[in-house]
Amino acid sequence: MAAMTDQHGIPEVSTVWLRAFLEVARQGSFTGAGRTLGWTQSAVSRQISTLEGALGGAPLFDRLPRGVRLTEAGRVLVPYAETVGESLHGAVRELAALREVAGGRLRFGAFATADAGLVPRALAGFRARHPRVHVTREEGFTPVLLDRLSAGHLDLAVVSTTGRAPLETYALHHLLDESLYVAVPASHPLAGHEGPVRLGRFADADWISGSSHPEGTLLDAALRQGFRPRVAHVVGEWTAKQGYVAAGLGVALVPALAAASVRTDVRLLPVLDEGGPARAVYAATARGPALPPAVREFLKVLREAAVKMSGAMA
Repeated sequence: MAAMTDQHGIPEVSTVWLRAFLEVARQGSFTGAGRTLGWTQSAVSRQISTLEGALGGAPLFDRLPRGVRLTEAGRVLVPYAETVGESLHGAVRELAALREVAGGRLRFGAFATADAGLVPRALAGFRARHPRVHVTREEGFTPVLLDRLSAGHLDLAVVSTTGRAPLETYALHHLLDESLYVAVPASHPLAGHEGPVRLGRFADADWISGSSHPEGTLLDAALRQGFRPRVAHVVGEWTAKQGYVAAGLGVALVPALAAASVRTDVRLLPVLDEGGPARAVYAATARGPALPPAVREFLKVLREAAVKMSGAMA
């Protein structure tokens, strides 16, 4: 009898048949195997006969007056059947671990200022609760992170609304709204100013920015206030920006998430919110599929961290 195979030539074998086969091999008896499995002797015999047919017809057991004995074909099959059983048990254990967030992986990315406080706080909480989850993270601009999310390289991305990326194509989980500060040197005439300032007061100032073009950056806020800021120095890294401000080379916008890490020779002036917060921060995930347990848990601790940070920024 020819073995039953699929289009790839793999035998179509039920794990139930393999379970019965291994139990008969252990017991040396259809009757004994049936007692262990909770089946009748004839049900066990049918499972073995079906398995033999599926594998080409060679007998797996010699039927003896009392019990059965593995044939050469049966002895060949035993380690393969055991491997299948062990693999299935392993899969069940790993799936259970995923459900319980006791294993698996989490791949996420975040923009730079989220990495200044929000993300580390959330990640510390997540690791404390789920130390066995393998975590990898990336840092980048919002559009790049969203591209990585779309391509399946990230499970979650912490993004902001200042990148002008098409956020509507993703599932967005709101974390917090950020206000802005103007960073000025300690010697600046407004360094001791009390209360919020209008951004227009700095329309003639030199600006330190991560881009020579304000569009798609924090300096969008200046465009909304009716003036185009004069970017005197393009500086990408936050620590370097502060150095330029402290040296009196210009002023810079600082989001609330980064405010706690500003150096002591720089003063922060809150920007008067006109028309709402300067930007919103979201955790973005792909639309459609259910979130894996590790992603759900990380989203939970991100929200918890965001609530605490929002209180501190208020």
